[in-house]
Amino acid sequence: VDNDRRDLDMSSKDVDAEKMTRFIRMNELRLVTEYNPVTAIGVMQSSFQLHLLLITDKMSPKHPERMRRYRAAAELFKGKILFILVDSNLKSNERTISFFELKKSQLPALAIFHTPDEKQDVLTLDEVSVEHVQDFCNRFLQ
Repeated sequence: VDNDRRDLDMSSKDVDAEKMTRFIRMNELRLVTEYNPVTAIGVMQSSFQLHLLLITDKMSPKHPERMRRYRAAAELFKGKILFILVDSNLKSNERTISFFELKKSQLPALAIFHTPDEKQDVLTLDEVSVEHVQDFCNRFLQ
């Protein structure tokens, strides 16, 4: 995941198929998956029921720092929430942005979506921080 090596301690006697499957599932995806026409099917068919989208302009000078913080927050929820980046500049992402009833003037924003019941919430941001993302996710999970 994200070029960072993770090892499962196989010397432990309590490693079973369930623990191995969980380890693989948690580490098979990037911490943040970019949403585009190529990844859309995989994102929608993911076993994760919660999707957190960061909808932002990838061309913004603030983008690298936003992504650093978003990835740090993703680490806190690994295995629970699928973190997704939606580039607001891509024409193919306009439907996704309008699904959450957002306008470009309201971006960047976080949008969380629970796939089974389509429950959602949106938070517009001035700044993406680990604390904002963590608070938003925890409120939704409660």
